[in-house]
Amino acid sequence: MKKTATTAAPTTTVACPQCGATVVWTSASHWKPFCSERCKLLDLGAWANESYRVAGVETADVSEIEDALAAFSSGASRPH
Repeated sequence: MKKTATTAAPTTTVACPQCGATVVWTSASHWKPFCSERCKLLDLGAWANESYRVAGVETADVSEIEDALAAFSSGASRPH
């Protein structure tokens, strides 16, 4: 009987988004993708302080939207 070589599944690692430390991606990694609770809380605090921004298109001012709706409701923007 021949012995077969067993190959271990490749280990996935990621960099902690806060400090850059290597984090092994397993069920035992409680704070993934962060390396620790501290890094997780620092990142959460940055979001809460609005230090991070999600890119997007600048929206119209609310008063511009209200004026456009009022004009439409009065019939000014309706086609003839």
